Amino acid sequence: MNLKPQRRMAAEVLKCGENRVYFDPYLIEDISLAITREDIRNLIKQGVIQKKYKKGISKHRKNILHERKKKGRARGLGKRKGKKYARTPKKRAWIKRIRPQRRELKKLRDRKLITAANYRKLYRNAKGGMFASVAQMNRYIKEKELIRRGR
Repeated sequence: MNLKPQRRMAAEVLKCGENRVYFDPYLIEDISLAITREDIRNLIKQGVIQKKYKKGISKHRKNILHERKKKGRARGLGKRKGKKYARTPKKRAWIKRIRPQRRELKKLRDRKLITAANYRKLYRNAKGGMFASVAQMNRYIKEKELIRRGR
C-alpha cells in the first residue's frame, strides 16, 4: 500500500519533514482512504497521524569536558592544535600585564605614595616591559625606596 501522497500532505500540514510523520500501524486503511488535506487534518485531530519528536544532540558529554577543562584537565600538549601565540596572542598577553601595572601606578600616584616624577619614570619603565607583573613592580618600588615616607 503506497501512502506517499498522504505522508507528503501530512508533512506539509504538520510543518515538518516526511520522516517525522508517524502513521498508526493499526489504522493504515483509514489513512489510505484520506485523499484531501481536510481528511489528513481530521486524522491528525484523531491522533491517527502524529508528528514525531525531533532528535536532539545531547550536550552532556560537552558539559563534562568543559568542567574538566575549567579544572585544567585535557589541556596538555597532545590536545593543543594551534601554536603558542595562536592560542594566546602576544598582544593579549601584553594587555593582560600592562593594564594592571598602569592601574597600580595611578593608584599609588593618586594616594600621593609616589611623586609625579617617579610615576612618569615607572610608567615609562612599565611601557618598556621592565616588569613582568604588578608584584615585581611593587618589589622594585620598595627596593629603590620610591614610596614616600610619613604618609
